[in-house]
Amino acid sequence: MRQDPHDFSESFIAEDFEMSQARARGVELGVIDTTPGAGAYLRFLAHLLKAQSVVEVGTASGVGSLWLLKGMMRSGTLTSIDDEMEHTQIAKLALQDADIEQARYRLITNSIPDVMTKLTDRAYDLVVLRHNPEDLSFVIGEAHRILRSGGVLVIDNYFGGAKVQDPAQRDAKTVALRDAGKIIRAGGEDWVSSLIPTGDGLLLATKV
Repeated sequence: MRQDPHDFSESFIAEDFEMSQARARGVELGVIDTTPGAGAYLRFLAHLLKAQSVVEVGTASGVGSLWLLKGMMRSGTLTSIDDEMEHTQIAKLALQDADIEQARYRLITNSIPDVMTKLTDRAYDLVVLRHNPEDLSFVIGEAHRILRSGGVLVIDNYFGGAKVQDPAQRDAKTVALRDAGKIIRAGGEDWVSSLIPTGDGLLLATKV
């Protein structure tokens, strides 16, 4: 029996023990984590960019943070933002279990729009959005402001559980994701974009 290519790509690079433990804690809280295939791609992208400064919007269980830190420069810093203290707590446990030096990350629990507005202009190599889709149009604008030229924005889980591509789906989160795609696709002067079917969809946009 032939294996589904998507399933094969998702299992092509296995998660380590700390990631698996973090994912299990996330399942208990009902968080949305990056998939193994998407996480491996984020690691690859961080490595490709030689990323020193990365922002993750939506810490979840810390699985995505671990993938990103594996790809970033050892001298780099990950800033991960979430508005749920429980998410921050389990992510911190995941990072400690993986023996990640505390100087390599900062976990911020606060309103995501409030934190984003305080980040420095043109200071970041990579921004990964995984949370708060109702505020996506605002966060996309802030991501463009804080990214350096050539920096990359990623919207993880862009398909929204296969709902974004179905026009009959009109709930607020799905509409916000769909509108975010339209904003980026139409912003040819600001972004060079692509959509790839890794995980639950990765919408990629490089800042012009």
